[in-house]
Amino acid sequence: MAGVICRLDETVVNRIAAGEVIQRPANAIKEMLENSLDAKSSSIQVTIKEGGLKLIQIQDNGTGIRKEDLDIVCERFTTSKLQKFEDLNSISTYGFRGEALASISHVAHVSITTRTADSKCAFKLTYLDGKPKEAPKPCAGNQGTLIVVEDLFYNIPVRRKAMRTASEEYGKIMEVVSRYAVHNSGKAFTLKKFGDNSADVRTSVGASVVDNIKAIFGAAIAREVIEVQCKDDRLKFELDGYVTNANYSSKKLVVLLFINHRLVESSLLKKAIEAVYESYLPRNAHPFLYLSLQISPQNIDVNVHPTKHEVHFLHEEAILEKIQQTIESKLLGANTSRTFYTQTLLPHAVEVRQKEKEDGASKDGGGEVRVYQHNTVRTDSKEQKLDVFFKQNNKLVDQSSEKEQGTRPHKHVVTDKSTPRTAGNSPRTREVKLKSVLNLQDDIKKQSHAGLKEIFQDFSFVGCVSRQHALLQHQTKLYLINTTKLSEELFYQVLLQDFGNFGILKLSTPAPVYDLAMLALDSSESGWTPNDGPKEDLATYIVKFLKSKAELLLDYFCIQIDENGNLCSIPLLLDKYIPALEGLPVFLLRLSTEVEWETERECFESISRETSLLYSFKKDAALDDLPDGSEDTKECTDWKWTVEHVLFPAFRNHLQPPEHFKNDASILQVANLPDLYKVFERC
Repeated sequence: MAGVICRLDETVVNRIAAGEVIQRPANAIKEMLENSLDAKSSSIQVTIKEGGLKLIQIQDNGTGIRKEDLDIVCERFTTSKLQKFEDLNSISTYGFRGEALASISHVAHVSITTRTADSKCAFKLTYLDGKPKEAPKPCAGNQGTLIVVEDLFYNIPVRRKAMRTASEEYGKIMEVVSRYAVHNSGKAFTLKKFGDNSADVRTSVGASVVDNIKAIFGAAIAREVIEVQCKDDRLKFELDGYVTNANYSSKKLVVLLFINHRLVESSLLKKAIEAVYESYLPRNAHPFLYLSLQISPQNIDVNVHPTKHEVHFLHEEAILEKIQQTIESKLLGANTSRTFYTQTLLPHAVEVRQKEKEDGASKDGGGEVRVYQHNTVRTDSKEQKLDVFFKQNNKLVDQSSEKEQGTRPHKHVVTDKSTPRTAGNSPRTREVKLKSVLNLQDDIKKQSHAGLKEIFQDFSFVGCVSRQHALLQHQTKLYLINTTKLSEELFYQVLLQDFGNFGILKLSTPAPVYDLAMLALDSSESGWTPNDGPKEDLATYIVKFLKSKAELLLDYFCIQIDENGNLCSIPLLLDKYIPALEGLPVFLLRLSTEVEWETERECFESISRETSLLYSFKKDAALDDLPDGSEDTKECTDWKWTVEHVLFPAFRNHLQPPEHFKNDASILQVANLPDLYKVFERC
C-alpha cells in the first residue's frame, strides 16, 4: 500500500531548514557576526561556554533593532537588506535571506536585548521557534544589540551528540572570529570563554591588517607577509591582501579568503596558489595568505547555499590567473632577501658511551660499560620520559651548597652562587640604566600600599594552612595570606629590582627545548587544538624562536639556551629557593607565545611576569596526597620550612605589596583580638 503524502508541520519544516543553515556553533557565530557588521558595529564581543553548545553571547555597539521589528526579527525570510529578488544583483550586505536568527531560534533558546540611537531605553525579548514568548520588556542597555543563545540543538539530540568535544568546537569558533577580525581591521573583536578574564582573540579599534595578523597568528607570520594588490577594470575585480614570502612555510596551508567581504572557500583558488608557491617552498611546505577580493555584484552569485559558504562568479579562470601573476611578481620581487635553513639529520638511534673507567678498563675489555638513559639522545618524545634527562649521579651535585644552606640541594640543578656570567664567562655586576626597567621599578614603588607594607615589615609567622595559604599575625590581627599570589609578585619585583644581576641555577644535564615544548603542547594547559597545526612543527618553531632570543635571555635573565637548542640554566632569584621544574615546559611555551618582544618595556615586563609565574610557590595536590612516612613525603616535607624561613623573610625584606592585594583575596583578615574578647564576654 502506497504511503500517504501529507504536509509537514511548520515546526518540523523550520527545524529541518535550521539544521541546514546552522550546522554547528561556528555557523551560528558566523551568521551573528555578519549581522553585527551589517549593523555598522565598531566593537564586537563574543563569549562562549562549552564550545558554544551551552552558551553563545554576542554583544555589539551597532545601530540596534527597532522595537517595532522585534516581533518578527526571528521569523524566517524577514530582513531589512533585501526587498525583491533583483536586489541580489547589487547586494552589499552579509545577510539577505532572513534565515539566520530564525534558524537559531528553532534549535536553541534565544534572547535579544537591543537599543537604537533614538530610543530612551533598551528592550529585551526571548524567542522560541521564531516567535516571541512575551511582549518586549524595557530595560537598561547601551546602543547596540546583545544576543544570547543557550542550549544549542537542545531539541535535536542526534545533532548535539554528533558535535565534537567542547575544545574542538571552540577551536572552530576561534577560527571564524579570527578571520573576521583580520579582515575587519579598524574594528575591535574579542573572543573569550565564559568565566575567563583573558581573551583568546583580541583586536583593537584602529589596528591595521598586519597588526591583527600579528595579534592572532603570531609575529613569525606577520614579519614575513608582503602586500599584494591588483585591479582589472575589464574583469571588474579588485584584489587586496597579504601573503607570506619564501622565508615562511608551514605544513598546513592557511587561506583567509573574503569575496565581497564574505568569508568563503574556493578549492580552485587554493590549487592556483599552491601552483605558484611550488617553485619557492620545499615539498609539503605551504604559505599563509589573506586575500580580499572585490567583484562587481552583477558578476557574482551569492545565493548558492544557505550557509553562504560558497559563491559563483563570472570570468573565474581569468581572475584566478590574474591573481597568480600578481602573487608571482611579488614573490620574485622579494626573492633577493630569501633565507634558506638547513637541518642536520639525526640517526634513528645514537649511543653515547661513558668514558673509560679510571681503573684502566680498555675498549676491548670483557665487561660491557652500562649506558644510562640520561646519557642517550632522545629522538622521539614518546619513547621515554623527559625526567631521565634530569637524573644525575650524586657526584654531580654541589655537596658544598648542602652544607652552606643547611638543606638538601635540589636533585635537578647545581646552584652557582657567583654573580651571573655573560656568554664570555666573565663575572659582572652592573648598574641598570635602561629607562624601561627604571620606569618599571618606579611603577612598583608607586603602586605599593603603605598599610600593607607596614604589616609585612612587622609580623609574626603563625603557620602553614596549606601549600597555598599561610597565617601571620600583625599586632592584634590575624591574616590569611595567599602564598602563591604573594610569591609571584615577589619574584616579579626581584626580577626588576635585581635586573641583569642574578645568580645562576644550572641544570645538571641540559634539557632539550624541543622535548620540553612537546610536553607543554601535550598538556591541557597549552590549549592546543588541531587547528593550531602539528605539534612537531610548533615545537620546532619554539626552539628556533628561543634560540634567536638566546643572547637577550642570557644577558638579562640568565636563561641560557645553547646553540643546540638545550636549556642549560635559569636565574637564581632567592637564596635557598628553587622553583618547581615541572613548570619548565609550559614556561618555555609561554615565553615563545605570550611575551611582547617588539617593545623594550613590554618585553622586559612580560618576560618578568612569565618567569615569576614559574617561580611562584604553587599548590601541589600530588604531594599533599602522599601517605605519611613515605620516602617521597620525607623528601617533600621541606616545603613548610621553605615557606617559613625563605619566602616570608623575603616578603618582609623585599616585597612592596601592591594596592590590589587588598581586593583580590591575596591578604584576608580572619580575626581581631578585641573583637574576640567581645564575643567571649557575651558568652
